[in-house]
Amino acid sequence: MVRSGVRSSDSVMYPSSDGLPMAESDFQRGPLMYAVEALRIHFQDRSDVYVSGNLFIYYEQGNPQAVVAPDVFAVFGASKQDRMTYRLWEEPTAPQWVIEITSRSTRGEDQRTKRALYAQLGVQEYWQYDPTGDYLDPQLQGFRLEGGSYEPITDELLPDGVRALYSEVLGLDIRLEGGRMYFYDVERGEKLLTHEEAEQERRMGEERIRQEAEARQAAEAQLAEEAEARQAAEAQLAELAARLRALEERGTE
Repeated sequence: MVRSGVRSSDSVMYPSSDGLPMAESDFQRGPLMYAVEALRIHFQDRSDVYVSGNLFIYYEQGNPQAVVAPDVFAVFGASKQDRMTYRLWEEPTAPQWVIEITSRSTRGEDQRTKRALYAQLGVQEYWQYDPTGDYLDPQLQGFRLEGGSYEPITDELLPDGVRALYSEVLGLDIRLEGGRMYFYDVERGEKLLTHEEAEQERRMGEERIRQEAEARQAAEAQLAEEAEARQAAEAQLAELAARLRALEERGTE
């Protein structure tokens, strides 16, 4: 059921929604929302990078059936503005990067139909991620367009056991840690975070600083107590020594 649409200059209605949920479950919705927000934050200073998710891309003018809705995509060379749909004949370029969050109902389409279509559209990198680990092995897969077909992107196993694949289009690592996908800026040595995650990291950092300060103060207080105790013991020993000398002196009189 179509809920809304946008009429193009060719008088054809191009719907912006099919009435279906954005994602099947939290397992798919979470990575989708993370990817869109994290990439938007990362490219926020570039006016020529457009990142969106679950947005209809129409690729044949006059044919509203020629449509695909990637879970997340990035376009380098397109203006950063809100859109109801993305129509290739009205835009400077097709997306160069796409990722699909695979599920039971989408795995066949993701691996065959969409893969072929994205190659036809010239999407330079096509990625798939299975958050539950039930449908893809390995869970995270990247493909780069070479000679009209997709070739697998080689992964790297880092010393800490994390799988890392490099995206030439994004200039970022896409890593898999404990089954969770995240973006990593290798140059800065930073994991890409959402606003909420960054705020949580900030609060956790402040809490660590507070705890470290309290621990330092407690250690300093303990050292001060130990110093006082040592001084008291030394004073007691000095007093005993003085008494012994006094006794010795009386004994020699």
